Amino acid sequence: MATNPYAWLEASLATIHQANWYRSVQTIHGRPGATVILEGCEVINFASNDYLGLAGDERLQTAAIAAIQELGTGSTGSRLLSGHRELHKELEKGIASTKQTDDAVIFSSGYLANLGAITALVGKRDLIVSDQYNHSSLKNGAILSGAAFIEYPHCDIAELREKLHQQRQNYRRCLIITDSVFSMDGDLCPLPALLNLAEEFSCMLLVDEAHATGVLGKTGAGCVEYFECTGKQLIQIGTLSKALGSLGGYVAGSADLIDFLRNRAPSWIYTTALSPADTAAALAAIKIIQEEPQRRIQLWQNVNYLKQLIKEQIPDLKLLPTESSILCLQLPSAAAALTAGKQLREAGIFAPAIRPPTVPTSRIRISVMATHTYLHIEKLVNSLQKIQRGFYC
Repeated sequence: MATNPYAWLEASLATIHQANWYRSVQTIHGRPGATVILEGCEVINFASNDYLGLAGDERLQTAAIAAIQELGTGSTGSRLLSGHRELHKELEKGIASTKQTDDAVIFSSGYLANLGAITALVGKRDLIVSDQYNHSSLKNGAILSGAAFIEYPHCDIAELREKLHQQRQNYRRCLIITDSVFSMDGDLCPLPALLNLAEEFSCMLLVDEAHATGVLGKTGAGCVEYFECTGKQLIQIGTLSKALGSLGGYVAGSADLIDFLRNRAPSWIYTTALSPADTAAALAAIKIIQEEPQRRIQLWQNVNYLKQLIKEQIPDLKLLPTESSILCLQLPSAAAALTAGKQLREAGIFAPAIRPPTVPTSRIRISVMATHTYLHIEKLVNSLQKIQRGFYC
């Protein structure tokens, strides 16, 4: 008798529930912002990647509406067929200008940008060396490429050097891949040291600036600018869906790199082009970031104020090392994280529990926005004070 080939799904879901790894969506109503309506209740939003508060900005909405009225709702095809619009080129020029690179190419998401770039650059005769804490899109891009794939311990330059010393000579090309801001920890990659190793061992270096674009550096160009590495030879990838308040991804770099990706990146060649609305909104965001540095200044004032209050008022809280607008509070278990998240929610704070397998240890993840007020931050700290015993390991 034939067995049900889908029967394993129920048992697998039961295991996920038992481990406290089960996830479900939470509905947000209305525009995004520092406060949102979450399933009928107003909460202070510390769960968003909208670091500069641009996703609800009327100027982005106006630009998106104008693009729809002129160009329609969809691009109708891939860029190489019927989908290319002048607006796409304008955005790519804006990104390249911001990053101070020769050129840039936009994808329909940051995930697709990583998949497309990595699978185009390396193959079965090559080696990829990846930070252990890299985003799923980087790791999956490495797997899809067919290249040999090695992970090194998080930000461990000595171990990375040793792996390159042992393995590099066995492969045609080598690609080092890393996040610049690690999204579930908030720390930064050691970019200058990575560039030195890339040069020493003749490696390409790909840096995902998803959580740094618009946030870090003197002009908001990202970690590359923050570390004063602008102009160095590397591959910069990022997203339009976080600080830029839109949707999509990009790769920025040399003219040869971008020209090559337009001819070889499958997730660009075989995907419908970014919609006119998303493209126009991202272009408007880039202009605002260039013209209004006070947004970025306010963001960092908020980050520093939150760190100061935690240090002064709840010093026993286990705050992971961070140099970004992402702050993570380490917890002993998935159950503890879920309980803490629930207690914060009851206090009017939306700061989600992050659990394995997304991260190795459970935590509450706090994302600071430029549009948070000091009162928002003080309420968060007061709420953490009241439940801090639940955070002790």
